[in-house]
Amino acid sequence: MKLQARDAEAFVRKPRPGIRAVLLFGSDAGLIRERAKAIARSAVEDLSDPFRVATLTGAQLQEDPARLADEAAAIALTGGRRVVMVAGAGDRLAKLFQGFLDDAPGDALVVVEAGELAARSSLRGAFEASEIAAAIGCYADDARALHGLIEEMVAEAGKRIVPEAVSWLADNLGTDRMVTRGEIAKLLLYKGDEATPISVDDCEAVVGDSATLFLDDAAFAAFGGDFAALTDALTRCESAGESPVAILRVAQKHGQKLHLAAAQTEAGNRIDPARLGVHWTRKAGFERQMRQWSAARLMRALEILTDAELTAKSTGMPAAAACGDALLRIARAARVTR
Repeated sequence: MKLQARDAEAFVRKPRPGIRAVLLFGSDAGLIRERAKAIARSAVEDLSDPFRVATLTGAQLQEDPARLADEAAAIALTGGRRVVMVAGAGDRLAKLFQGFLDDAPGDALVVVEAGELAARSSLRGAFEASEIAAAIGCYADDARALHGLIEEMVAEAGKRIVPEAVSWLADNLGTDRMVTRGEIAKLLLYKGDEATPISVDDCEAVVGDSATLFLDDAAFAAFGGDFAALTDALTRCESAGESPVAILRVAQKHGQKLHLAAAQTEAGNRIDPARLGVHWTRKAGFERQMRQWSAARLMRALEILTDAELTAKSTGMPAAAACGDALLRIARAARVTR
């Protein structure tokens, strides 16, 4: 089943009964990931539950095609429906998914993330032609959609925003849904318990400031294995008053983009860093890092960053030490070839 753009949000909120598999593709990696999680949560509320959620990559399915049917047919030890999430899918997996959709075992919900797929893509065709599957295109927000997203997030936080601030954000935020949500969340955190509406001054004080560039520098230096640049970036972050947790979260976002790019590459697809929200000035460095890292090693790096954030929040270890240690470990790992 092919979903039109106007029907996508309603489907994501409440997938149609009988749907066994959903393909998410397009240029907006953040929106793809956001919708994938939302659809998966329609079947399993806690996506960290190892008994009910299986996570695979396109490369893993190429090596072991039987994994798809095995995971879809498996029964959760704790009961309930299972979800199988597949990242980095491409046309090389079209025959595998065509066979699965022709005779889908079990009752698991399969959520598949891909990058850009042409209209004649065989993978898209398999999902669009099936009565038990859906294919959803995910592209950068237009002005109207971006306005709606801003107002929705502000309202959900119980706050207000002046129209001029909405317009300012729409003009200054990027087109990647994941990055956009991160910037708005940062703005809401900055506003705190203040009852006054969010103003243009508030936006200018938080969104796209120079400290954010320092955070990006730290992430790029760590995943690039550049110890000198990492030390310099961390020093500048500290001087700008950025918290270690904020540094870790920006590094996590960078790692997630790299992981998606690596998974796509390993699946035989080409991906333009600009489609992931990478600024053109960072393109060459990002592509070098794509060659340095494999999807499997990036998953381990993301685990290190997540563990560091938990350590910074819940133990007696200084947050700055936990952050610095995690980024140095990743920088050392970056020196190791794929």
